[in-house]
Order: sequence, then C-alpha cells, then structure tokens
Amino acid sequence: MTQSPSPRPAFASWLSTGNSITQQFMAIGGRPDVVSLAGGLPASEIYPVEAIAAAQERALRRWGTQILEYGAIEGLPALRAAIAERFSATTGRRFGPENVLLTTGAMQGLDLVGKALVDPGEMILSQFPTYLGALDAWRPRMPRYEKLDWSLQAPGHDAALRQAKFVYAVPNYSNPTGVLVSQDERAALLDKVEAAGTWLLEDDPYLPLQFDGPAGPSLLAHHAQRHPNGAYAGPVIYLGTLSKSLAPGLRVGWVVAEASLISTLALAKQSTDIASSLLTQAIALEMIESDFEAQHIPKIVATYRERRDALCAAATEHLSDWFEWEVPPGGMFVWMRAKDEAIDTDALYAHALAENVAFVPSSVFDPSGALKSAMRVNFTRSPPEVLVEGVRRLERAVRRLLAERPGRAA
Repeated sequence: MTQSPSPRPAFASWLSTGNSITQQFMAIGGRPDVVSLAGGLPASEIYPVEAIAAAQERALRRWGTQILEYGAIEGLPALRAAIAERFSATTGRRFGPENVLLTTGAMQGLDLVGKALVDPGEMILSQFPTYLGALDAWRPRMPRYEKLDWSLQAPGHDAALRQAKFVYAVPNYSNPTGVLVSQDERAALLDKVEAAGTWLLEDDPYLPLQFDGPAGPSLLAHHAQRHPNGAYAGPVIYLGTLSKSLAPGLRVGWVVAEASLISTLALAKQSTDIASSLLTQAIALEMIESDFEAQHIPKIVATYRERRDALCAAATEHLSDWFEWEVPPGGMFVWMRAKDEAIDTDALYAHALAENVAFVPSSVFDPSGALKSAMRVNFTRSPPEVLVEGVRRLERAVRRLLAERPGRAA
C-alpha cells in the first residue's frame, strides 16, 4: 500500500501579504481585446530599435568578449564613470565612480536598499500613496510604514523621521499620483532628514518625462548645493534608470550614494544576481556617449504629452461626474479620485475587466490596503484613439457598478 506523501513545508509567510495585481496587468497588456490603462509601460513603437542595434555593434567591437563575461558587481566601470560625470555636471559637485552602483533596472535598487537597511519590523517613512513596486520590493523585509507628510506638520512626524530607517520619496511625477513636489517642500524635507540623521531614498525614474517645463533640482542636487566640497557623504540615495528614456528591456539602472553605502549595496547585490549584464550596460554607454539618449527624449515627451491630453479630455467628457484629478505635468499616470464614497475601485476593477479595460485600483498603493477610493490610469502605452475607447469602457464600468447600488445614479 502506497503511503500518502507528507505535506511539503509552507511558503514563506511574507508572500501571504502580497497581491498579484502586477502579474495581472502585465498579462492583460498582451491581450488585443483589452484596453490596458494599468501598467506603467512606455510606448513600444518608439523604442529606438535601430539605434540600439547599432550601439550593440559598436559596443561589441569596442569591448569584445569582455562584456560577455561576468563583470564587476558594481557594473561596467566606464558607465559608472559616465553616470558620475552626469551627476557632477547637473549638481555642481563632484561624484566619482565610487558613488555609483549599476543595477538591473531601478527596481533592483529598491530591493537592495531594503536588504541593506531594513530588518523585519523596522519602519519606513514613505510618500503616500506608495509605488506598488517599492511595496513589493520591501515586502520580504516585513517593515512597518508611516506616511510621509510633505507639509511636515503632521503630529508625530519628527519622531517618525528619527525612527525611520529611511524616507522614501518620488518627488518628480510620483507613481501613482503624478504629483511634482515643489522645490520648497524638497528643501524642507532635506532639512528634517539631516536633523533626524536618517537616509533619504529618492526614486527618480520619470525625470525625462517633463511635459510642462523643467522639474527643477533633485533632492540629491539640493544636498550637493549645500555641501559642494569633499567626498560625497550625504543622506540622499538616488535611483535612476534608462527604462523611460530608452527602453526597459535594457534593464539598466543606477544608485548614486556615498561610497560606503555603495559598497554595502554591492555586497547585497552579490547575493542577488552576482552582476548585471555588461552587454546592456555597454550598449547604454554607447547611447549616452553618442548623445542619442538626449536627442531621443524630446520625441518621447511629445508623444506622451499628446496622449496625456487625449486621456484627460476623454475623462472630462466621460468620467468627471464621478472622479476628479489634476492634469500631471509629467510622468506616466493620472490619479483619479472618486467623488462618491459608493465607488469602491476594488469593486470597479472587476466591472472594468468585464468591459475589457484595466486600471490599477488605489488599494495596492496603500500598505494596509485600505485606500479604495481612487485609481491609477496610464496614458503612455496606447495611442490617443485607444485611450479614448478605454475611457468610454471605464464609463460603462462605473455605470455597471453604480447600478448595483440602490439609490445611486448611474
């Protein structure tokens, strides 16, 4: 008689605190019958395929088999130097290669910062609503969260700063809200961070996507202006990427920080993937050195500005009875807030899928899952006519939801 096998050990407990929304909207994005306003995806038709192919050919001629090897954990030295030079030029103080760690996209930077700084139960003071990818990256660390109040006036805010292992901020066209944080608010937060003696993680993937004028100096630049001399030893940990200015498939990102923290993050990266791709880093170097990235960004901005305007115009026509929003001055998202408490966007999401349209409900941007009155809508992936159709389908989904609620006008 065959004995029944013993049950295998359970999965790690942190997995039960997550959600599958990212898997869902990435899968939905490949379905031709669905208009996806969910994923934070660039427009694939403007990926510079020919330029990347030419850069790869130049990189292989230049580096040969060296970029097909495992490389230094910190990344291709020449690209680290180029990124350091870029930040030296834009901030007015010296950064060297020792201040740069190359990563597999900026998302890996989030993961490494969590690994290096947070033990289970420790606190992160986070901009709220919070980027879903950051919450996912830190979920295995099982942190506590407090909300960053940009006014810095909330009761207990100074105490939270002192307790936090780091502050997380996306000041440029924040994901999910699209907000551009003012320069005065940035400077005030930096004052508080320096006084508290904690770290300040600045996540800046949307910097190239400036539609209505410049974003202004980063938090890193603010600190550099205050401390222009000597080796960089500030609290700001800056994350950047080429995913929005070239193509996400390159998976090239970076961390800029003080040298000792870069060494610590490299140690964490060693146990994650040994090293990122030297081949794609060499391609990125060619595209930066040739100035192609800078030349390509205006095309991206013009395309996305048109799409933002098309989506917001359609939303004004079809959704303004139930939602309100600000037109974002850059980035990839519109954050739509329900005017009516009867609109639960978790429930609306199911109706939207029935209408073959997708968005991201606000609950996944809240560590507690309690925020259910808003939705993130992406405008960069699809052309204007598809965005308009997606908004029409959202209108039908809202009417279906409200039809279920007695006494509510649909």
